[in-house]
Amino acid sequence: MVPIQHIHPIFVHFPIVMILTVTLVDIVGFWRRHDMTVRSGAGTISTGLAVAAGLFAVATWYLGGLALDFAESGGFSSPVAETHEGLGGVTALAFLIWGAVRLGLWVRNRGIGSMAAAIPAIEIAGSVLVTITAYYGGILVYDLGVNVAKAAVGG
Repeated sequence: MVPIQHIHPIFVHFPIVMILTVTLVDIVGFWRRHDMTVRSGAGTISTGLAVAAGLFAVATWYLGGLALDFAESGGFSSPVAETHEGLGGVTALAFLIWGAVRLGLWVRNRGIGSMAAAIPAIEIAGSVLVTITAYYGGILVYDLGVNVAKAAVGG
């Protein structure tokens, strides 16, 4: 069985990759003048990625809370962890809302016409948000060693 504190690092890559991928897909779709909110091949892939990013972001945020609880039960405490957790919550909520909006447009088969540039613009903002959140997560692991066993040194 995988220890609970190790599940968050496994899940964390999914919403990051999905938001970056959907952003790229929608930028290309915008430049090719595809309506990414309707039931088309590209629209379905884009919507699926947005919904999956939201669901994985919520799961990752929840698992991150469990990992932080584990670290704190062992005596760890850092304002960086609180910043990362707060950003993770905002990111999860934002991605969940975005996935729901995208799914609603797709289900209704709604094009947004002149507002099409808003889709990649919102996703670029989401990509920046997840990058900032990941930066603080990187500090926790690489600088502070949270929930990471030290490797044996020397021989």
